[in-house]
Amino acid sequence: MAAVVAENLSKTYTTIKREPGVLGAVRSLVKPNRVPVEAVVDVSFQIEEGELVGFLGPNGAGKTTTLKMLTGILYPTSGKGYVLGFDASKRDREMQRRMSLVMGNKMQLWWDLQAWDGFEVLRDIYEVPEAEFRPRIEELVELLGLTDKVHTQVRKLSLGERMKCELAAALLHNPRVLFLDEPTLGLDVISQKKIREFLKDYNQRFKTTILLTSHYMQDVVELAQRVIVIDHGKLVFDGSLNALTSQFDPTRRVRLTFSQPVETDLSNLGKVVSQDPLEAIIEVPREASTRVAAQALNTLPVQDISIDEQAIEEIVREMFTRREVKA
Repeated sequence: MAAVVAENLSKTYTTIKREPGVLGAVRSLVKPNRVPVEAVVDVSFQIEEGELVGFLGPNGAGKTTTLKMLTGILYPTSGKGYVLGFDASKRDREMQRRMSLVMGNKMQLWWDLQAWDGFEVLRDIYEVPEAEFRPRIEELVELLGLTDKVHTQVRKLSLGERMKCELAAALLHNPRVLFLDEPTLGLDVISQKKIREFLKDYNQRFKTTILLTSHYMQDVVELAQRVIVIDHGKLVFDGSLNALTSQFDPTRRVRLTFSQPVETDLSNLGKVVSQDPLEAIIEVPREASTRVAAQALNTLPVQDISIDEQAIEEIVREMFTRREVKA
């Protein structure tokens, strides 16, 4: 049984389109112009137990809406979401005990309470036995480096410390599925790195299924074994990062440094991006890069050679840009 299943999930909102001015406001009250907005359109995927999957998409793509449907916060317009075999829309209490959701722009801990007091409240809500709760939360506190912070009011913690406390709170009932929506939002690079290290270690140790959304591609590159990409509410890719790179960036650049000036035309090797007597950059199909590099070494006075790939951030950005232009 898959841990998470999205089965033709769709969500359509209805908004009122209002004409400008006072007259437009009156008309919208008397005869509102209701316009359907498709936030998620027929999205299907499944995630096996223990997988750590990145969920990518630009702002407004439908990522958070999908997560909310999978966790039972929103009812889908059509389709079904399942978590550990439970129908998410039924909000079964047993399902809620086995999963958790962390949103980078929301808090589940109480602002005026000490973090530890918040953990105690959540222990009662999830009915975690004291014998299980204390050793578990103490381990989480140690792993997250919060030993000297948990008896501080949440309002007095830094953003990074609060997010670590939110993670501890989300994991104190030992969920089998963890949904993370922008968990490193607004954090400095050091805090981002520490949270990534914690999540990677936690996933490997406890085999907790994790679905992660993030605008920081480094989160996804370091953590995800697989990525699901959504754009304009529609699923556009599901596979490994290497497969994503191959599909949306089919070329590589061979950078050549020469030991003596080369004036000959190099277009027989591929597309010449730039060339001067002592250096050239040749763009070639991904599958031809090794052959072209070997040909250059055999026929030219090559002092140094490298095969460069475009950064994954640029590939994803260009992919969304191209789709935006087509739309």
